[in-house]
Amino acid sequence: MLKSFMSESTPVRTRMAPSPTGELHIGGLRTLLYSYALAKQSGGQFIIRIEDTDQKRYVEGAEKRLLQVVKDYGLSWDEGPDIGGPYGPYVQTDRQNLYQQHIKTLLDNQHAYYCFCTEERLSKLRDTQRAAKKIPKYDRHCLSLTPDQVAKNLSDNIPFVIRLKVPENETITFTDIVRGPIKFNSRDVDDQVLIKSNGIPTYHFAVVVDDHLMKITHIFRGEEWITSTPKHVLLYQYFGWEMPSIAHLTVFLDPEGKGKMSKRHGSTHAQAFLDDGYLPEAVLNFIMLLGWNPGTNQELFTLDEFVSQFNLKHLHKKAPAFDRKKLDYINGLYIRQKTDVELLPYFQKFLPAATKEQLSILIPVLKERTVKFSDLKETTRFLFEDLVYDKELLLKKGTAPEVAIDMLNKTKELFSEFSDLQNRITDLIKTNNWNIGEYFMVLRVAICGVAFTPPVVECLPALGQDSALRKVDIALGLLK
Repeated sequence: MLKSFMSESTPVRTRMAPSPTGELHIGGLRTLLYSYALAKQSGGQFIIRIEDTDQKRYVEGAEKRLLQVVKDYGLSWDEGPDIGGPYGPYVQTDRQNLYQQHIKTLLDNQHAYYCFCTEERLSKLRDTQRAAKKIPKYDRHCLSLTPDQVAKNLSDNIPFVIRLKVPENETITFTDIVRGPIKFNSRDVDDQVLIKSNGIPTYHFAVVVDDHLMKITHIFRGEEWITSTPKHVLLYQYFGWEMPSIAHLTVFLDPEGKGKMSKRHGSTHAQAFLDDGYLPEAVLNFIMLLGWNPGTNQELFTLDEFVSQFNLKHLHKKAPAFDRKKLDYINGLYIRQKTDVELLPYFQKFLPAATKEQLSILIPVLKERTVKFSDLKETTRFLFEDLVYDKELLLKKGTAPEVAIDMLNKTKELFSEFSDLQNRITDLIKTNNWNIGEYFMVLRVAICGVAFTPPVVECLPALGQDSALRKVDIALGLLK
């Protein structure tokens, strides 16, 4: 078993190494958050490295978006592609000379070998193995090539890859921070391609070289990488390097807890949650607790509080459900903690048609009821358009048409002045001995066009007298 890289005197250095093949997944943000917390609480360094060796799936502009979304969540890094550092470059395609130096070491020590098999042969091999209900695995056809045959193939410019030479029938063991000792038999480990035919390293080779050269002490990644870890263990052994401590984090499950988190329940990318109107600090607080707990009943954490309390011993083994209702609850709490001034930019972003005067009215009214800012558009549609509805909605509480007409006509008289409107409406209801529930259903539908609305009386000043009177006239027209 490899020794842990970490000792009490070793500065903690963690990293996040996203691939610019798409958007940052919300699970990746949690991995990044844990890496950040461990480094910061110990006065260590957190590094961003861009792993762009998968050129076929490379997405233009993805790297810039990946870095920006991390910043938008209020996180930062000590070394990275945009700010540099002592162990750069921090983009893998800029580190090719380093990989070539290290693959030569493996070849010279016979821990790796050239493979000249065509894709056609490999495809047929995989098909044959699947037909025999075996796990597809390279058959080491090229391992038997003599040095002269290899030299001739290279001289003839035959395309090749370089593979890891896995020992036969050995136990490969590593200790996972979350799960403890994990063992694999080398018979179950494929001779992984380390260098592709285009000369670019695979993830499995580059990640080991980079983590060692950048002096990474702790690695956090998803549990789906557990089966790949034996390949990395072998590389550390072959190079004679100490392996960083490693934690394979649980995946997120759908709200029912029955399967891996999927798009059918909503957003899965970190940026999408911001676009949906969640506060970054609320999302961070939510994902902090999906895989870790403080050992107390505390649920709300600032980033600084989380960093100070984060403990590797409290990482979870059981996969958590991504409970979006809980996220909504936490986001609502964070919204209500903010002042009206702090909320103004968010309301402006999600209600671009609203004037500052309207927002000054709406924010104190709606902040207590807002779960996420993207809901505001639908909540306040009545301010910017007249919704089409059936007159039966006005009479939903069983109100007689003539009573509803009387309610609306007398309410119009109140709209000559919006001051102290709540008390004046209360007096109007008492004077006419109307049913309170019936009255407010009629008023809500007349003003908003729907039965479920924000506090309609408090929102009327944002609507304005002319628009309010027009909407009441529309309702009266439906009832006559």
